[in-house]
Amino acid sequence: MPQASSSAAPVPTAITVHRQSRLLELEFEGGERFELPFELLRVYSPSAEVRGHGPGQETLQTGKRNVDLTALEPVGNYAVQPHFSDSHNTGIYSWDYLYWLGSNQPELWENYLQRLDDAGLGREAGRELPMVAAGGQPGHGCGH
Repeated sequence: MPQASSSAAPVPTAITVHRQSRLLELEFEGGERFELPFELLRVYSPSAEVRGHGPGQETLQTGKRNVDLTALEPVGNYAVQPHFSDSHNTGIYSWDYLYWLGSNQPELWENYLQRLDDAGLGREAGRELPMVAAGGQPGHGCGH
């Protein structure tokens, strides 16, 4: 997670919601530009519902591949509050946090996919990855 620093957090100069491609485009002072998938924004929500109230209390978000951004509200001059199609709307995304997500997107994405894989889950709602038995045949993973 982003750490507090003595330098000012980067401030976006433009924010564009691309609904069709499900991307939030952010342009920052200094020319840096990030395209954050809605799915990434949703699974890395800074809300207590997702992050918990301390280390080890995070909740793995599943089935968010097709989540949409239904609204994006400004919060003062320092953040935005997205509203997602799955009714999640409690995360406040500061400029610093959005910049951190953009700067670390490849690692965050890999971490998310690995956590889903470790849990035997997929990115689609209600979809589990098939367990492969020792003989190479798909099993019934998770008792379903």
